[in-house]
Amino acid sequence: MRLLPILPGNLMRCEGAEAPVSGVLPLAEGAAAFYSAPSPDRNGRSQDAVLIMPLGPDRGVIAVADGMGGLPGGREAASIAIDALVEGLCAETPEPIPVRIRIMDSIERANERILAAGIGSATTLAVAEIGPGSVRAYHVGDSEILAFGQRGRVKIQSVPHSPVGFAYHAGMLDETQAISHEDRHLVSNMLGTRDMRIEVGSSIPMAPHDTVIVCSDGLVDNLQFEEICRGLRQGRLDRSVRSLAATAVDRMTRPVAGRPSKPDDLSLVAYRRSPGQALMRRLSS
Repeated sequence: MRLLPILPGNLMRCEGAEAPVSGVLPLAEGAAAFYSAPSPDRNGRSQDAVLIMPLGPDRGVIAVADGMGGLPGGREAASIAIDALVEGLCAETPEPIPVRIRIMDSIERANERILAAGIGSATTLAVAEIGPGSVRAYHVGDSEILAFGQRGRVKIQSVPHSPVGFAYHAGMLDETQAISHEDRHLVSNMLGTRDMRIEVGSSIPMAPHDTVIVCSDGLVDNLQFEEICRGLRQGRLDRSVRSLAATAVDRMTRPVAGRPSKPDDLSLVAYRRSPGQALMRRLSS
């Protein structure tokens, strides 16, 4: 596992967790809390990679890559995706390049590198670009990006690139049917394929108490959307993230009839511009 603590102007990345890792970091005038852990049903390291990267006092990026294939190559593909994203955002250029262009170019570069590596695996990638009072979503695959207000109003809910994801968002399946569908694991778009495509959202205004989440499917395969919103939209951000992760892990390890349960690697990052004075005082101390 590689875990680098954040420093002023630095970034945090967590890859290949061997045991649960969590924390909270200052980001874009607010805070980002994270959790990452390997699947509880097997020994070994997670194939997820997490990034929290400041881009200035009021901007930043949060991202999750979920390596695919059930082999060490999945972990490597996720690491390549995060490497390319960091490099693209840090690169010095003669003329300023918008963050949106840097992110899309980085994803294209990551796809090329994974193909060239010949590791026989692939990865999803979900990225949220945090700006002053705004957020923009980018994703490839079925890792998800969610954003909602303090009262639960949905502002962003990314569409997973999968047959089940498309069917759910088209109204052909309800959430209960989608979360338990036998083909939910099938993904139709990923980095490491020649027909990879990037879905880019509009810049969405965000209020100070709105919450942005980027997560691997270990979260959304075990909790319904309303449960995620209810668990995260209030309370201290870092505690809410740990509590939500604990609920997801409990469902993975203790199946109950009529309740979703799918053991998997679990990674999530939640950002809020106004996470509470107590938390901000702790981060500034």
